[in-house]
Amino acid sequence: MSEKKLAVQVQPIDNVASIFAEVQAGDQVEVAARDGSRVTLTANQDIPYGHKIALREIAKGETVTKYGESIGIATADIQRGDYVHVHNLDSARARGDWKEQK
Repeated sequence: MSEKKLAVQVQPIDNVASIFAEVQAGDQVEVAARDGSRVTLTANQDIPYGHKIALREIAKGETVTKYGESIGIATADIQRGDYVHVHNLDSARARGDWKEQK
């Protein structure tokens, strides 16, 4: 069995954590929270270093939160342990296709 990989949850309201090692599907990921608590979850997909893992189920249309801030909207249902990136997350910031309504 491989060793646990580390991820960090910065704020208690975050529903994703940042990965600090390349993760393969099936790896155990230990998530360290700011308060010192730790939980372990299983990665459902490969996740590159520095990317995000879901800490809980996130419904399509729900806000994805990292660092205590909204980083976008889920474009699909996301399961605990899923890789969260552009394939299931749409940024709500700096949108080139957004036009101000007059």
